[in-house]
Amino acid sequence: MPEKRADSVLKKGFDGMRRRLLGGALAGVGVAALGSKSVAAQDDTGLDELRFPGDEPDHKVVFQFNHADLGYQDHVIFSVGEVLRKYGDNVKIIVVAFAEGIHILGKKPGRQVKQEIRQRVSSLAHYGVEFHACGNTMASLNWSEEDLVDFAQVVQVGAADLMELQEQGYAYISW
Repeated sequence: MPEKRADSVLKKGFDGMRRRLLGGALAGVGVAALGSKSVAAQDDTGLDELRFPGDEPDHKVVFQFNHADLGYQDHVIFSVGEVLRKYGDNVKIIVVAFAEGIHILGKKPGRQVKQEIRQRVSSLAHYGVEFHACGNTMASLNWSEEDLVDFAQVVQVGAADLMELQEQGYAYISW
């Protein structure tokens, strides 16, 4: 009787391993199929054109970031990342932080900012997303440039920065 039980346990273990291997193989085929589909889609849309450093991107977008709400932070930063993933080096993205939203750019934020958001903002900056900090908001908080993360650029008036970027052809995203 114990031999039958051992055989049964081995068979179940083997069947489970076989299912996992088969599932993994099918998943790999699915990923490969999706990859070839996206390559075909790129061929149809012209996204496969060769781009060189310094080339002007076809797309420009500015995001307004002016709230401290944690859900708001998640949504806006996720959207910035998705635009970057979609267009890669064919988009110029600027995030203008002012009012309560400026805290995402503070070395020591005065409002709650999740560590994950701070990491994502830093990562996005490494991928070329610019982050502008409103000088007026900084003055009201008694902040100087030393209070900001290294990659933040100070603009005199965040709202004016939004307007001027729109005049330069940037699409404007407000939440």
